[in-house]
Amino acid sequence: MEFENKIFPKIGGYGRYNRIITLFSWFPNFAVSLNLFCDVFFTLIPESYHCKPDPTLLPSAFLLSNFSKQAYLNYTIPWVKGSGLSHCELYKYPTNFTNVTESVPREVVPCTKGWEYAKPAGLKSNFVTEWNLVCENYWKIPLQHICFMTGWIVGYVLLGTVCDWLGRRKALLMSVALSGVLGVAVCLSNSPAVFLLLRLSQGVLLAGVFLSSYIARLEVCDPQHRLMVSMVSGFFAVFAELLLPGLAVVCGDWPVLQAVATLPLLLLLSYWYFASVFPESPRWLLATAQISQAKSCLQAFSIQNKVCLHDELYPAETLLSEIDVAYPEDSAPEYHHILELRHTRVIWRNCLILGFTLFIGTGIQYCFTRNLHNHSPHFYFGYFLRVLTGALACIFLCLSVDRFGRRGILLLTAIVTGISSLVLLALTQYLRGGLVLVLSVFGLFSSQALAMLSVFFASEVLPTVVRGGTLGLIMAAGCVGMAASSLMELQNNGGYFLHHVVFASFAVLSVLCIMLLPESKRKPLPDSLKDGECQRRPPLFPTGREWDSLPLLRTRQPASEYNPDNYSRLVSATKKMLNKETLPYKITLPSRAPLLPSNGNARGGQGHSS
Repeated sequence: MEFENKIFPKIGGYGRYNRIITLFSWFPNFAVSLNLFCDVFFTLIPESYHCKPDPTLLPSAFLLSNFSKQAYLNYTIPWVKGSGLSHCELYKYPTNFTNVTESVPREVVPCTKGWEYAKPAGLKSNFVTEWNLVCENYWKIPLQHICFMTGWIVGYVLLGTVCDWLGRRKALLMSVALSGVLGVAVCLSNSPAVFLLLRLSQGVLLAGVFLSSYIARLEVCDPQHRLMVSMVSGFFAVFAELLLPGLAVVCGDWPVLQAVATLPLLLLLSYWYFASVFPESPRWLLATAQISQAKSCLQAFSIQNKVCLHDELYPAETLLSEIDVAYPEDSAPEYHHILELRHTRVIWRNCLILGFTLFIGTGIQYCFTRNLHNHSPHFYFGYFLRVLTGALACIFLCLSVDRFGRRGILLLTAIVTGISSLVLLALTQYLRGGLVLVLSVFGLFSSQALAMLSVFFASEVLPTVVRGGTLGLIMAAGCVGMAASSLMELQNNGGYFLHHVVFASFAVLSVLCIMLLPESKRKPLPDSLKDGECQRRPPLFPTGREWDSLPLLRTRQPASEYNPDNYSRLVSATKKMLNKETLPYKITLPSRAPLLPSNGNARGGQGHSS
């Protein structure tokens, strides 16, 4: 059955209850974003730090009281031109010197007593300062980023399939419960290895929270509200990012910030008790042929949307009668998995293209944010500028996508991203700093819009029966792009130029791939694999609407003798009549003998008379 045309209007459309469900589906996005972007503050290296002076490396005649603090640091720590005091080295003096001057031959050695750090942005201490992950231990920071993103990749792939097998509600509750427990465990980490392992495990489950809430939100909306509802969830993520610096200042230490970020996840456990605020998706129940559960869910939607009026015919009862006609009573549930995509062509192609564009949109952002850091080393400048461009990207998509179509805006953002990247790649050394900043901001804006629209576009063109698994594959590709920046940092930005060239080339290549996508604007969501395979790309230059559908000889279609609506209304009215306790008529036996006796009585009467 067509959900948008036949089922959705009869349960109240995008009514009051659907809006309530949408509202409560935005809160998981806020909780996930809070835990995701906490990682920025946990692994932030302070802007200035240096080795702690070691008195054993100084001459025996050295008197600290004769020097100021800055002079003392100048004698004990080498000065690096352009960056100030050395981060990782100390001076070692010969022990037999009595007169300390700058001309004394000194040996440079690694830090021996640890480091002194300036206060990290927002926090007093974090993952870096607590375990001294600088200098020779610096590689553990990008490794933590890579492991965290690996957890998200695994979570998207595995829990996306769980969404298709167990349902959106069960996947959300399971992910919320386990991620909350792991979030509390992260606060108790006592070593970098334990912290890394727990964050990896939490990333797996945070991916499940985001994916299940995103899909459930989409499936309770009509085509007119899908875009706005999805983009508002992006504003919840932006609000979480804006809130984090203030939370970091208030909390002070990273375990306290982790506990505060875990609190919204624990509050989401209330969805387990209040099932009405996040019910199972009726679209998924019907697509997987779970008829009894689907009928109960549709009845709840119609009651909450106040569709069941005291009329002669109940719209919900009419709908249930249609479902009884469309589905046999003994139908078994039919679950699907992403391995079935190998038998498809259109679905697999759409999944591959949108995963490619999301990979580009997330991976190329590192090329633009690096220019922001070069323009201003202050942490908050790059942080808030990235959040601002994300908010502007959401606003831009809200205003343009429903008007010009998904495919057209995706093509535009890919072109702008590719051009900005190519210009910066070829002309950075010839451009002024202000122009480089403008191009970087513009490229960051378009790449964020490209990433957000790729996810939304994919959720609309993928069928309901495998929407969790296929969207999980696409989101995993986006996490691979995010992990690429950490790979560059792991190599101390040794391959940055190659990284920029590869992603700029991919951005240009994606322009050709986007042409093969269908257009999903104001179209119903596909439910089955067959529906997903029926999607075709529109022409690049569409002609008039009537020319493509005008037949050679205009004929009138004969009226169908069978009308499902009339039949379902008849079934509903018959059920009501049979369930009535008092009937408008009463059948009674005749009080006198009939005028014409029966054959047996007639024969008896004739024998008696004779």
